[in-house]
Amino acid sequence: MADTTQSPPPIGARLARIDKAWLALILILIAVAVLDLPQFIPTVTFAIGALGHTAPFILFAIFAIGYLKATGAETILAKAFEGRETRMILFAALLGGLSPFCSCEVIPFIAALLAVGAPLSAVMAFWLASPLMDPAMFAITSGTLGFDFAIAKTLAAVGLGLMGGFVTMTFAKSPVFADPLREKPQVGGCCGVKQPFQGKPVWKFWQEAERRETFKNATLENGLFLLKWLALAYVIEALMLEYVPAEMIAAFLGGEGIKPILLGALVGAPAYLNGYGAVPLVDALLQQGMSNGAAMSFVIAGGVSCIPAAIAVWALVKPRVFVAYLGYAMIGAFLAGLAWQYVA
Repeated sequence: MADTTQSPPPIGARLARIDKAWLALILILIAVAVLDLPQFIPTVTFAIGALGHTAPFILFAIFAIGYLKATGAETILAKAFEGRETRMILFAALLGGLSPFCSCEVIPFIAALLAVGAPLSAVMAFWLASPLMDPAMFAITSGTLGFDFAIAKTLAAVGLGLMGGFVTMTFAKSPVFADPLREKPQVGGCCGVKQPFQGKPVWKFWQEAERRETFKNATLENGLFLLKWLALAYVIEALMLEYVPAEMIAAFLGGEGIKPILLGALVGAPAYLNGYGAVPLVDALLQQGMSNGAAMSFVIAGGVSCIPAAIAVWALVKPRVFVAYLGYAMIGAFLAGLAWQYVA
């Protein structure tokens, strides 16, 4: 008689299925309750209040993303890669800075474009701008850091895309950018989303059952995504304000001049949570003395070098092109920080 019993999956496999953001949030709250119980209620209250403050922006972002996905607006991206190369770079940077699709979602799309000969310069412009801003991030950034900061970050995203695209076009025949593709590009996405709708966008998506289902799924998935990362970020913000001396932040990332801007870019790359989670973190840092220029360089460098964005590039191109991508990120972040320090 066959043994039909199944052994339970190993603990490592079970842990791997646990969402890391929710796990981190729970562990942090447990640590606060154990180590400093009087601070537990204020921390939770702060996070809930902050979520309530940004709720209108979060809801707008969630429904906007659901609408754009249900209509099939991804197809508009293809328009950026038609015509003259300079036109491609311009439109790729603009679409990258304004589109609601994360870098990992467009890996198959970018892989196909590169395979059929789309110029690396236009793809680089899109890659650099795409992780920095989208409608959801704009809404949350403007709600927390102010409309001016959100506009400035959008301009920096497009500017970074243009810089990377035109520099890549200028040196397209150099050893760095010649033959950029991996032999067997890895085209799987990291977001677990299905292939986008093909053809022209259908703006009245509610007339088709499949598109209504896409709207529902996208709204729920993005709602949970934003909730978990913002809840984690607001808890971290509360703890930073409570435990991290403002004098230390001001001494390290405050003041005028080039140093805090450069440090903001260097710290932003490894310390970034994601584009949404970074907003409350930067808000806390600004309250503790971080300079305006350092804040901008932090979000630009961190956004381009964060894991999802970096994976999208690493999966398709050779290491030398990936290094160039990171180089653009650091230089662009520094220049954006300088500009914002002067204007703000």
